[in-house]
Amino acid sequence: MEKSCNLLIHFDKGTPAIANEIKEALEGNDVPAKIDAMKKAIMLLLNGETLPQLFITIVRYVLPSEDHTVQKLLLLYLEIIEKTDTKGRVLPEMILICQNLRNNLQHPNEYIRGVTLRFLCRLNETEIIEPLIPSVLQNLEHRHPFIRRNAILAVMSIYKLPQGEQLLVDAPEMIEKVLSTEQDASAKRNAFLMLFTCAQDRAVNYLLTHVDRVSEWGELLQMVVLELIRKVCRTNRAEKGKYIKIIISLLNAPSTAVIYECAGTLVSLSSAPTAIRAAANTYCQLLLSQSDHNVKLIVLDRLNELKSSHRDIMVDLIMDVLRALSSPNLDIRRKTLDIVLELITPRNINEVVLMLKKEVMKTQSGELEKNGEYRQMLIQAIHSCAIKFPEVASTVVHLLMDFLGDSNVASAIDVVVFVREIIETNPKLRVSIITRLLDTFYQIRAARVCSCALWIIGEYCLSLSEVESGMATIKQCLGELPFYSVSEEGEATDASKKTPQANSITVSSRRPAVLADGTYATQSAASETAFSAPTVVQGSLASGNLRSLLLTGDFFLGAVVACTLTKLVLRLQEVQPSKVEVNKATTQALLIFVSMLQLGQSPVLPHPIDNDSNDRIVLCIRLLCDTGDGIRKIWLQSCRQSFVKMLSEKQLRETEELKAKAQVSHAQPDDLIDFYHLKSRKGMSQLELEDEVQDDLKRATGEFVNDNDDANKLNRILQLTGFSDPVYAEAYVTVHHYDIVLDITVINRTKETLQNLCLELATMGDLKLVERPQNYTLAPESSKQIKANIKVSSTETGVIFGNIVYETSNVLERTVVVLNDIHIDIMDYISPAVCTDAAFRTMWAEFEWENKVAVNTVIQDEKEFLNHIIKSTNMKCLTPVSALDDECGFLAANLYAKSVFGEDALLNLSVEKQADGKLSGYIRIRSKTQGIALSLGDKITLKQKGGG
Repeated sequence: MEKSCNLLIHFDKGTPAIANEIKEALEGNDVPAKIDAMKKAIMLLLNGETLPQLFITIVRYVLPSEDHTVQKLLLLYLEIIEKTDTKGRVLPEMILICQNLRNNLQHPNEYIRGVTLRFLCRLNETEIIEPLIPSVLQNLEHRHPFIRRNAILAVMSIYKLPQGEQLLVDAPEMIEKVLSTEQDASAKRNAFLMLFTCAQDRAVNYLLTHVDRVSEWGELLQMVVLELIRKVCRTNRAEKGKYIKIIISLLNAPSTAVIYECAGTLVSLSSAPTAIRAAANTYCQLLLSQSDHNVKLIVLDRLNELKSSHRDIMVDLIMDVLRALSSPNLDIRRKTLDIVLELITPRNINEVVLMLKKEVMKTQSGELEKNGEYRQMLIQAIHSCAIKFPEVASTVVHLLMDFLGDSNVASAIDVVVFVREIIETNPKLRVSIITRLLDTFYQIRAARVCSCALWIIGEYCLSLSEVESGMATIKQCLGELPFYSVSEEGEATDASKKTPQANSITVSSRRPAVLADGTYATQSAASETAFSAPTVVQGSLASGNLRSLLLTGDFFLGAVVACTLTKLVLRLQEVQPSKVEVNKATTQALLIFVSMLQLGQSPVLPHPIDNDSNDRIVLCIRLLCDTGDGIRKIWLQSCRQSFVKMLSEKQLRETEELKAKAQVSHAQPDDLIDFYHLKSRKGMSQLELEDEVQDDLKRATGEFVNDNDDANKLNRILQLTGFSDPVYAEAYVTVHHYDIVLDITVINRTKETLQNLCLELATMGDLKLVERPQNYTLAPESSKQIKANIKVSSTETGVIFGNIVYETSNVLERTVVVLNDIHIDIMDYISPAVCTDAAFRTMWAEFEWENKVAVNTVIQDEKEFLNHIIKSTNMKCLTPVSALDDECGFLAANLYAKSVFGEDALLNLSVEKQADGKLSGYIRIRSKTQGIALSLGDKITLKQKGGG
């Protein structure tokens, strides 16, 4: 078996020391040279050298040294050298060491005694230790605590040896005496640890005898007490009650480490509401009192776990958790908001929303660089609250509308999407939202936000005054017409004469524009990431936001403007009795449309209008010239109905997810149910009684039942060699996040003893072997279980391959049996996940690795193929079912999954049914890392053909 190693030192192999040089230095009188030589000797030994010639030199020249560093290095040397022969007997020269160790244990210097006692803790040879035991026991009563605490640890390690109980028969009694008289906190902790490890009953008795004083003990001892309580309660659940009282008393300890451990222990041992509430309160205190961000994140993880299992108790603490938003760290804020959003109830919604509003307002004044991102998180949180509890929407929607012109585009988009949803779900707020939107529209600087706001104006301006205000606002933001004109000399001139002012509104992404004097200048495009505050006069005809965006060549926005104006004109025809006014509005709209088309075909802009936008604007012109009732219905009603349908589907999906989360295990038919009020009190405290009842409930609902799915385990066994091979091997593969454990059974099928049998493994991909292989001896027809640990560092299909090598007595050379390869499946690391459409699109644009796989399958139905891909890749389909319902000969869907390493995997499936009934198209996979994209592609290529 390979030796255990207590010492790891970095060794630079570039300049190996020579044994003769080391020997010379050790024989000299120069202490620094001696120290350097000892260090080199230890390095060489740790890297596999044996250096047998040095032992006698060290005994002669190093043992007598009085220097503390030399003595410490000597002990390290003695720790790592071979002390036994091949048969396991102690080497005779080790007797020379024993006398030196005995002298050290009686040395007048405390440091020498202490380090020698620590050295004994790592010694396993009984023959060397036995003569030293009287000296070790003497040190238990030494006046210096450093020596006493190390002497206790030495006694514990000796007692734990295979023959330890014979060497130190009464060790637990002695340590118990020491514990009762010891004053040093560290020595006391070591003594209690020794009893806990070697004589648990004595440790329990000591704890219960001094139960009133536990809160006065030192931090180190309290931590060991908690460890003991956990161990005892796992083995003997009936006695939990009295131990839980001890934990509750420790929750007031001055040490934060102790109270954190107490809270964790309480949660793991009890489900009693009182205990859980105490633990949750403790976590909340730690969350606010600790300044370290990592500690806060860990505590939030614990609170998240509590939220899953004890939501009712966590609901009462929602405001305490929210106070963590005061931290400047975005990860902490994000995690806090995630927890809080799942704890919202009708009772606390108003308080939570008020707190979130205050935080949103703080982001306006602060100078922090991450304010935009934090504001976006808060807006999304408020959006979520308003959807769950529509009555709070009225209190927040007007505040959030101030951020439609936010310099952080992502947060402005979130606001406008929120407004769009609220205006539909809260009809009472429609008038006030429309009025506010029209008032603030000129502040919007991002094209995507403008598009959404224009859609809202087009759909929800219903009364005559609203329609007229909507049209007036759009005209004002477009400025004077035409967008440019050509003078008699043929020079392009901007009609507004003030276009250069548009530069002050936006930031770079340079495009040529034409100035009043006919010369070219650089026109800045509206950036999608940052916008400077408007510096022009608000509402100025020339500085309209729509105008400046159109002049950068954003014709998609032009098409949206055309559609919105068309809807407003059609609605005006219904609500305006005066035909003259209707005709006037129609002609003004047509003039705008023609001006946009003229601008799109002009040489002023670097690229002409795209065909889609052109067709859309032309359609709007045709529509206003000749409107039928069928077309009117489509434009004024169908759009809105589609949006309502989308919202109801989203709500339905969320409800289904909540139902799935809420499903819990049910009682088994023959389980005993214990009724709270019929329970015997037996002098129990309220906490003990609660705990008993909760345990009974858990038993009744099947929470204590461990389902060992043996059938599933058999599916994961891989045969590594053939049945006719002299050595048969099979592996059971367990994948656990960052580790793969191979449990390999090796069977000797021959009538001979196999010597030096070694399992040699190698890996391909991001896999790394943890241990070096060991040699075994296998008797005829016997078997051996070998465990191999492999570390995984990324989501990638890895391969493990190797050989079994062994020797037999009658064959000189070694025999090699080649093993089958073990393929580590990427599916073990991927789990379905959900993200918003906006997040999916953002990631799709950002991720640089793409793998494009052509569809090649015998499946002829698009939906069946999609389901086959979902099943094969273990991904979640983000495209709603309704979007995939109708038969139209083609299908496009987005799939998403997350790996255990936090990597995102995005997949887009686009297929079309050909005339011959076959499917064609592409599956595109995108991810941040190459491994996941390639591995998923390989998996799909392998699986896509079959229908099963």
